[in-house]
Formats: sequence, C-alpha cells, structure tokens
Amino acid sequence: MHVNIDIRDEYNELSVTIHAQSWSMELDQLMKRIKHPTPERIIGTDQEQTILIEPENIDFIYAEKRKVYARIHNQDVELKMKLYELENLLEPFHFARFSKSVLGNTRMIQKFEVAFNGNLCVHFKSGNKEYVTRNYVVSLKQKLLGGDGNGR
Repeated sequence: MHVNIDIRDEYNELSVTIHAQSWSMELDQLMKRIKHPTPERIIGTDQEQTILIEPENIDFIYAEKRKVYARIHNQDVELKMKLYELENLLEPFHFARFSKSVLGNTRMIQKFEVAFNGNLCVHFKSGNKEYVTRNYVVSLKQKLLGGDGNGR
C-alpha cells in the first residue's frame, strides 16, 4: 500500500481518496476504521462496579445465558454489548471468532491442542483455555497466519 498526504491551507475539511485496482478485504477493513474509529477501552461491570477494560488484556469473550462476559485472567466481567457488536468493534485488536458464542484474542494465545472431536483447544498465556469449533478453525488459522480469514 502506498500513502500520500497532501496538506495545504486551501483545504477546509479532511478528505480521503483511495485508488485501487479492485475491492479487497484490506480496503474493507480500512473503510471500517475510517468510518468507525476504534475505542481504546470498553466498559464492563463486575458486581456493582463499572470497569474500564483495555481490549489487549482480554483472553476471550463469551455469551452465556443471554449475557456476554469478558474473561480477563481469572475474572469474568459482564459486558453490555452483543457478541456480534463486539466482534466488529474488536477486529482491529486481533479478536477472532472461536465458535457461535466465543470470540478470542489471538494475541493472547500461547498454544493449541487438537481435541478428539476435531475442535482445537486454545491455551492462553494466562492459563485459561477455550475451544475453537471445527467451523472456525480455518478462518482462525488464516487470521493467525496474516490472512483475512476468507482464504484471500
């Protein structure tokens, strides 16, 4: 990718022009970042306390009994957002879908084990573990290897 920045007094507002041969996943991600800036922290609750969470510290996020929780080390913090909203919001922080009910932080993964049923058991640096269902193994592998998860 080549970036040009032209700063002049005659410009009254910020304008972005992108030149590309064809639409790509890289362009799609760039558009998402431009249109929806990524927050530095998200808000969660633990009992009666409101907690500011830095996404880099989250091992995984999971949905259980119609609530969504973030696992940070050995603490579960309830989040007030839906899992699909968090998936879009946390994409720049290297989160990937592990199953229908789990998102995992790929930067916190320490190692994998193949389970007997074809799923992957992911071990996080904190000692936590979670499973990746077979449907999401290929897209996770692509994301870990630097692809977009769609085989591109």
